[in-house]
Amino acid sequence: MTLNERVTETLKEAMKNKDEARKRTIRAIKSQILLMQTDGSGQEITPDRELKMLQTMVKQREDSATSYDAGGRKDLADTEREEIVILREFLPQQLSESELEEFLKSLIAELGAQGPKDMGKVMGEASKRLLGKADGKLISTRVKALLG
Repeated sequence: MTLNERVTETLKEAMKNKDEARKRTIRAIKSQILLMQTDGSGQEITPDRELKMLQTMVKQREDSATSYDAGGRKDLADTEREEIVILREFLPQQLSESELEEFLKSLIAELGAQGPKDMGKVMGEASKRLLGKADGKLISTRVKALLG
């Protein structure tokens, strides 16, 4: 089942249940999918592009929640966090820190990376293989620690 089909089914369910937060979030996903389809780039909508889009949506909401917290707007921050939880339902299961560490160690060994100068090579490959399974900042931090 494609992301668009999953989103449509989830939206129908949210409408039946009168779940306003889910409806709002699912409609935002549908809007982003529509924008991807009509952006004029001619790029095919692949599962990787869908994952990147969902990750971007999560990141935007995390940034907004942080800003709202700093501005004393807990109500708006809570709304953003509520949407983050719903968006993550459409992302693959995130790796635990130990699973991520184990994966990165094996990747470093596979690529023959020796030190900080090889960070770009490791990050490029790790980002491709872990798309949607781990946060980019966390991957970067762990790679830096392992290579440093």
